[in-house]
Amino acid sequence: MTWHALMDEIEFTALRAQGPGGQNVNKVSNAALLRFDIKHSSLPAYVKMKLLALPSPRVNKDGILLIKAQSSRSLEENKADAISRLETLVAEAFHTPKLRRPTKPTRGSTLRRLEGKSSRSSLKASRSKIQD
Repeated sequence: MTWHALMDEIEFTALRAQGPGGQNVNKVSNAALLRFDIKHSSLPAYVKMKLLALPSPRVNKDGILLIKAQSSRSLEENKADAISRLETLVAEAFHTPKLRRPTKPTRGSTLRRLEGKSSRSSLKASRSKIQD
């Protein structure tokens, strides 16, 4: 699976950015809205499931991932930012955490722990009042 295959499945829409910017923000469509259909993509099934499980504002009911980029004043830079964010999300979905194998503590570590407990106990016992 390559990124070139994913690039064919991405759809961009130019729209007006929000926030301050004076007159320029009202007349130029510089924000980029990336639409990526997860269900009909060429990604493996387990990656699709992880992407569909993303929080609600990002993925709508139809399984379309929406990424809005508006940090730059250039449409091309906003498109590049949206693509890099999509790449990050897909890379995180591909990553599977290493399974932890539970192990028993070693005999030496158990003895050291018990020795520490008994020394701490005797220290605290020595602080108490002497009883007749």
